[in-house]
Amino acid sequence: MLTPAQINQFQQQGFLVLSAFSTPEYCQQVLAFAQQQLDSVVLPIEYEADTRYPGAPISRDAEGGQTARRLLQAYARSSLLADWATQPKLTGVLTQLLGTGVCMSQVHHNCIMTKQARFSSLTGWHRDSRYWHFQKPELISVWLALRDEKVENGCLLVLPQSHQWQIEPEQLDSAQFLRADVAANQSLLAEACAVPLKQGDVLLFSSNLFHAAGCNQTTQTKFSMVYTYRAADNPPLPETRSASLPEILLVTEEQAD
Repeated sequence: MLTPAQINQFQQQGFLVLSAFSTPEYCQQVLAFAQQQLDSVVLPIEYEADTRYPGAPISRDAEGGQTARRLLQAYARSSLLADWATQPKLTGVLTQLLGTGVCMSQVHHNCIMTKQARFSSLTGWHRDSRYWHFQKPELISVWLALRDEKVENGCLLVLPQSHQWQIEPEQLDSAQFLRADVAANQSLLAEACAVPLKQGDVLLFSSNLFHAAGCNQTTQTKFSMVYTYRAADNPPLPETRSASLPEILLVTEEQAD
C-alpha cells in the first residue's frame, strides 16, 4: 500500500515511481513472450512508421518501416499480461489514488511498448488526455519497466506538476503537443526531468501530466508494459473511441472475499 507521503507526491507532482514492484523473473517472462509475439507478427501491432513522429520511417515500405512500436491489446494476448494488470497488489494502489470501483481501459495504452535500437522515434511533449474522451481527464497510467530505462534508451521525460497547469491553445500545435517555438513554453520546458527506471520498477502518472521521450541510442530494445485506469465515476463518453471496447473492473481483495 502507498504511504501518505507517496500519495501526496503523486497528487502534487503528477507521477510516482514504485521501485521493485515486479520481480526480474516476471519481467524476463514477459520479455520472452513479447519477443515471440514480435517474431511471429501477432497482430495488432503499431509500427513506428504509423506515428509520423520525428525519426520514424516515412512509411511501412521505407527502410525500417516494419519496426514495431507497440504490441497492442496486451490484456487479451495472454493471462501472463492480464493477471498482472488486474493483480490485487496493483488494485490496492490504484484504489488509494482513484477510489473504489477502478476500471482498466482496453482502448488506451493496454500494450507492450518497444523502443528499438534503430528507427525509434522522438515523442514530443504531450498529455495523453488530449485524445481520450472521459467525463473527466483524470486517469492514471501504470508503466512497468521490463528492462532498465535511462535517457540513452529513451526513458520517459516528465514536467513535474504539469498535470495542474492551465495551458492556452496557442501554446500547443495542431496535434496538441507543446510548441518549442512559443516563448511562454520556454520556462515550462526548463522544468523537464528524466525518470530512469530499473527492471521491475513501476511508474504511475496522471493522464494530464506532460511527458515526452527520446530515441533509443543503444543496441538493445527497450520494452515497457503499460495500462491505463479510471475511477468508477469517470466513465468514457458514449460513442467515442474511449468507449469502443469493454472495460475491465478491478476487484480488491476485500471484494473478492
